[in-house]
Parts: sequence; C-alpha cells; structure tokens
Amino acid sequence: MGSKVELKAADGFNLAGYRAEPAGASKGGLVVIQEIFGVNHHIRNVTDSFAAQGYTALAPALFDRTERGIDIGYDEAAMNRGVKLRAAIKLEDTMLDVAAAIQALKGAGKIAVVGYCWGGSLAFLSATRLPGLACTVGYYGGMIAAHAQEKPKVPVMLHFGEHDHGIPLSDVEKIKAARPEVKIFTYDAGHGFSCDERPSFDKASHEKALGRTLAFFKEHLGA
Repeated sequence: MGSKVELKAADGFNLAGYRAEPAGASKGGLVVIQEIFGVNHHIRNVTDSFAAQGYTALAPALFDRTERGIDIGYDEAAMNRGVKLRAAIKLEDTMLDVAAAIQALKGAGKIAVVGYCWGGSLAFLSATRLPGLACTVGYYGGMIAAHAQEKPKVPVMLHFGEHDHGIPLSDVEKIKAARPEVKIFTYDAGHGFSCDERPSFDKASHEKALGRTLAFFKEHLGA
C-alpha cells in the first residue's frame, strides 16, 4: 500500500500524489500518469503493482489544478466529468506537474514515465519535452498523433488497441511514419484494455503489453 504525498510544481502550485515504495532497493523511479478518472482505485493499484516489481512509483494528481481529490469510476457520467476536468487544465501546467513528480523521484535511480489514456499522451510528451528521464511508455494515448512531429529525447514504447474507437489505426500509422524510432505495438483489443476495472479490459493484451513494458524498463533503467 502506498501513501499520499504532496508535490510542488515549478510555478509554485501544490498538488497531491500517491507514492508506493518497493520492499527492497529501488530499481528506479516510475511516474504513473492517470487516465481521465483521477488517481482512483485502479491507478493506485497500478502504482502499488509497479512498487511490487521493485520500483519507486508515484502517481501525481493531475486534476488538482481544477479540483482536488478526484477519484471517479468508469460510467458515462464519470467519463463526461473527466473530459471536462481535463479540458479545464492547460497542457503546459500539466507538464509542470509531471515534472514535479519526476523531481520528487530523484534518488530512486533512473526515472521513467508510464501513462494510460490521457496519461499515455502525456508519457509521449514527457519524452519530447521534459528532462530527467531514461524512457517513457504510453498506453492508448489519443493526443500522440497530433504531436507526432515532436522528437523524443529518450526511448519510447507505445501500446494501442486495434479496435479503439477513439484512436483509429490511421493515427497509429501516422505515428509510425513520423517516429520510426519509437517502439509501437498494437493488440486485438479496444481502448482501456489494460484497466481491469473497465469492461474493455483484455487480460491477454494487458499481460503481453505489461511484459514488454517491464522488459523496456529493465533495459533502460538498468535494474
């Protein structure tokens, strides 16, 4: 079980985070970036699971700039609320908050970012815009295609569902064409296939993607 922590962004804004420590020596630091549902039960579980793998994991509460303590589920009302909350935050401010989480992990070893949905896009943008990282991994990030011309400064791995109604395969092909250096994998699944609290969860795809993600972290974090 992790615990709540406070983070400070470079512009002075204070936000919460959920931090989980490994049982032994840290293999590295992982910034775990939320979907549009806040640092909810699922994201806390994901953060705990990476700590169980030996990483110091930290999920920043990226909705805190509009409302603190957001923890919502996956029904239509929650989806609509999450979309509105995300739209109310400037991307530049969100990147400051991700940077604050990276800073908070200094001393845990090399640092990576892993994100899901909204967080998948932010993981890619972290690789192109933020210092202090060894690699990033993004799951089904819908904003990536629009930013595909941005060049990552560190190795990147991306996972997409082949039946994602929000991210057409044409977008995935656009990313592949623009960023041949990025490792991109697709799965026989829809959006959110790695979230075991969503109807779209696909166990086989989740496990395959997780295996690739952990191998990627081992390669680039050096543990």
